Amino acid sequence: MSNIFTSSIGKKLIMSITGLFLMLFLLVHLFANSAYLFGPEAFDTIIIIMSSPVVVAIVPVLAAGFIIHIFYASYLTITNLMARGKERYAVAHKGASDSWASKNMFVLGVIILGFLIFHLTHFWAHMQLKDFTGREPENVNNLMQLTFSNIWIVILYLIWFFAIWFHLTHGFWSAFQTLGMNNSKWLKRWQVIAYIYATFIFLGFATIAITAYCRSKGIC
Repeated sequence: MSNIFTSSIGKKLIMSITGLFLMLFLLVHLFANSAYLFGPEAFDTIIIIMSSPVVVAIVPVLAAGFIIHIFYASYLTITNLMARGKERYAVAHKGASDSWASKNMFVLGVIILGFLIFHLTHFWAHMQLKDFTGREPENVNNLMQLTFSNIWIVILYLIWFFAIWFHLTHGFWSAFQTLGMNNSKWLKRWQVIAYIYATFIFLGFATIAITAYCRSKGIC
């Protein structure tokens, strides 16, 4: 029996499972950050909850999910390029991977990773990292307004959210397809759900960033 970590099917399954895990995290992260829209007190409460031991213990699992997803994405992309293959992900139907996003998933992933590091320097480095090293973490509401008071930072974040949108429009349904939900009826359904989910994520995070900018300028 082929090792699931080295077989072609195994690699795609791991990509799909870790991708779904990260998509679930995005949804939870969006709901948590949405507390910012309801005022400083609500956001402070969420941050206290997110700082609980249970949530903190999940951080290494999340980091492992990112690392595994990135590793296998890189491996599959390099392997496909070397073999001059046309498929980057498991797609069983002709024409299902003709979108721009499907042909540039790795490039989108690199962009998303770069902006993720950029994001971590704004928040994680000033909050969780300081707390972990015994220093006083910054107030999250102050960080939000300080970070998003710069219109160029807002624009960069919006570009990041847009790259995530593109990545999700293909990655969402492709993950379910790889797991076996790939008949013609469900393929179309997953593609529609993918666009709904990706758009919800994009609009949610974009609204939070724009709201932070407006508050920093006293507009709202």
